[in-house]
Amino acid sequence: MNATDSLIAPVRHALVVEVPRERAFDVFTKGIDRWWFRDHHIGKQPLQQVVMEPRTGGRLYERGVDGSECDWGRVLTWDPPSSVRVSWQINGEWQFEPDPSRCSEFEVRFFAESPTRTRVEFEHRGFERHGAAGQAIHDAVTGGWGALLAAFATATGPVREAQA
Repeated sequence: MNATDSLIAPVRHALVVEVPRERAFDVFTKGIDRWWFRDHHIGKQPLQQVVMEPRTGGRLYERGVDGSECDWGRVLTWDPPSSVRVSWQINGEWQFEPDPSRCSEFEVRFFAESPTRTRVEFEHRGFERHGAAGQAIHDAVTGGWGALLAAFATATGPVREAQA
C-alpha cells in the first residue's frame, strides 16, 4: 500500500454461543463444512465440501461434486482454541488470487465467558490490498459474513447476540 491508497474499513461481527470455547473453535474451523452455504463457492462445479486444514500453512478450499478443488486461502495463524487467521485469496472476479500480498484476511477470536459460553469476534480486514476491487469485495462480503456467522452459531447450538 502506498500513501495515496486509502484504508477500507474492516468487516466486524461479534456473537456469543452457548458452548465451550474449544467447541466453538472446532465448529468454526474443522467443522466449517457443516455451516458454510452451498451456494457460496467460486469453483466451476457445485460445492460438495469446504475444508480448512487444521494447521498454520493449511489450505482453505472447496471441493466440487466432481472431486475438483479450488483454493480460497491459507491458514496464517492456527492457535486453538484462541484464534484462527486466514488469507482471503479471492479476487474481484471471484476467482482464486495466488499472490497473498494482493489479498485480505479474516481473523476469528474465541473468548471464554464461562465454561459453557464463548464470545466470538470476527474481523475481515485489509481489503485495500485487493486494489481497485477492494471496496466491491468489502461490500459483497459484509452481509455474507453476517449470514454465514449466524449459520455457524446455529451449528454450535443455542446463540444470543453479543452486546456491543
